[in-house]
Amino acid sequence: MSAVHTTSLAGYPLFRRGKVRDVYDLGDQLLMVASDRISAFDVVMSEPIPEKGALLTQIAAYWFEQLSHIVPNHVISMDVDTLDRCTDEEKDMLRGRSMIVRKTSPLPVECVVRGYLSGSGWKEYQASQTVCGITLPAGYVKSSKLTEPIFTPATKAEEGHDENISFDVAAKILGDDVANAVGNYSIALYNAASELVASKGLILADTKFEFGTDNRGQIILIDEALTPDSSRYWLAESYAPGTSQMNFDKQMLRDWLESTPWNKTPPPPTLPDDVIQGTRAKYIEAYERITGQRWQ
Repeated sequence: MSAVHTTSLAGYPLFRRGKVRDVYDLGDQLLMVASDRISAFDVVMSEPIPEKGALLTQIAAYWFEQLSHIVPNHVISMDVDTLDRCTDEEKDMLRGRSMIVRKTSPLPVECVVRGYLSGSGWKEYQASQTVCGITLPAGYVKSSKLTEPIFTPATKAEEGHDENISFDVAAKILGDDVANAVGNYSIALYNAASELVASKGLILADTKFEFGTDNRGQIILIDEALTPDSSRYWLAESYAPGTSQMNFDKQMLRDWLESTPWNKTPPPPTLPDDVIQGTRAKYIEAYERITGQRWQ
């Protein structure tokens, strides 16, 4: 499979191009294509990570299937051969990295669930013993397991980082009923996924979900689900509170970038092959551990 940095389809208009996904308008449906682009510090790298888009798509597809009993999701099909305005060459490029999905009105809030104290949650806890306005017990250390998972929403940012908000602020944005519904869905999804990966030697430290409403007003799970790009997975056998944990994400890329004089603004430095291949290997390991399948 050749690496795909940017896609272009002659037969379908581009609906949106994100940091990783190119989305095309199919009329009453969308085609979500996960490219092999990778970003760090909010800058998209010039070099793609081969197969990353397919790996993310297959992980998300696994979770959409596993968790569909909790909340409906937007997936219609992954069969790109149904796209009659695509050439055979385009279908070959799309295969494995694409989902045909329902159009929705995305809710303007990221639905984050934390079961462990890490990232921005750990920073806030150190400053105020709270996370998104939720007061937590004293005595937690970095990477501590929380007594129970907490719902910590964030506002979506078109550029830069999302901003953590309290549940009350989320309720003002979404309305009480919708905020309660997506909060409950998010906790249920996190708990089910945590239980599944625990049997595979992984800890799901935190994750973020996105929801939308369809034309009947039904809330459905959209975008991606429980991929290494939207979640922190840790290796259970090496978990040790008080320290940083082994991640299945792009930490190798971030560490390499931090070792360079790059000022974290475009253009990014050229990535060496060992960083590209090492990052690819992490995504493959995540896929194999999460799904229990060998990556072909």
